Amino acid sequence: MTRFVLRRLGYGVPVLFGVAVIVFGTVKLIPGDPAALLAGTGASEETKEQVRRSLGLDQNIVVQFWNWLTNAVQGDLGTSIAQHRPARELVVSAFGNTLVLAAYALVLALVLGIALGAVAALRPTTVLGRICGAISSVSVSAPQYSVALLFIIYLSLGTGLFPVSGMHDVNGGGFGDLLWHGFLPALTSALVPAGMIGRVFRASLLEVLGMDFVEALRARGLSPRQVLVHAIHNTLPSLLTVAGLQVGYLLGGVVFVETIFSWPGLGSLLFSAISTRDLPVTQAGVLVSAAAFVLVNIAVDTAHALIDPRVRNA
Repeated sequence: MTRFVLRRLGYGVPVLFGVAVIVFGTVKLIPGDPAALLAGTGASEETKEQVRRSLGLDQNIVVQFWNWLTNAVQGDLGTSIAQHRPARELVVSAFGNTLVLAAYALVLALVLGIALGAVAALRPTTVLGRICGAISSVSVSAPQYSVALLFIIYLSLGTGLFPVSGMHDVNGGGFGDLLWHGFLPALTSALVPAGMIGRVFRASLLEVLGMDFVEALRARGLSPRQVLVHAIHNTLPSLLTVAGLQVGYLLGGVVFVETIFSWPGLGSLLFSAISTRDLPVTQAGVLVSAAAFVLVNIAVDTAHALIDPRVRNA
């Protein structure tokens, strides 16, 4: 098992290197001069040149990339140009908030997706089963931006049931307050993953229920609930795979949700950093997000291998 994990980690290294190259090159294409931003309005060309030299922006782009990469490997992700704080500090704080939102959304997605998929698979010819299947298909293509605005209009401003933005009240709050503030952004983020999980779980459960071992279990006198438990156990590899992919989607795809609901996560931080051309924060944020995606995939592969030993030798 250790060799399997090490092999997966080895596969992740070139992926992260490729992401680093793309991120560094793409950020360099963003219009604007970070040295002029840092020097301030009305700064002379000499001052801008001094700032440019202090940031290493006067060097060859290959040298700049190598210096940035070697520093990043050592944990130094640079200093925010706009906030004059270590980029690592800003990114880690924001990423923690994104993890909270992603975990909340994943729980909602699993509950909704498994419920929709189970009903659609166990009652395929009933009206309720077809409605659940239709909901799964529609939610996959639901645009987050539009859904978020509808939730704000009808569930926040219209009824006052949920707050419009933020993680806590102005006076702070406990876990319940966090769940209350995070429900709408988490539900918005969970719709697409819930649809994917529901469709995959439905297809996998239908396939398993049609296998010979299910008929054998029924012939042995097991109750329908016991048979269903055995069938669901055999759907876990596919369910785990799609759930893991949705974790990666949630970590990197909640930029609009965090921005609309003013959730102080990595998406909001990246949006602000790109708007102000804060290159160190932008590079650090994308790199940390990509590293998290790779680690999640490795964790999912490891869990898959634990459930199905055949995967270890694949």
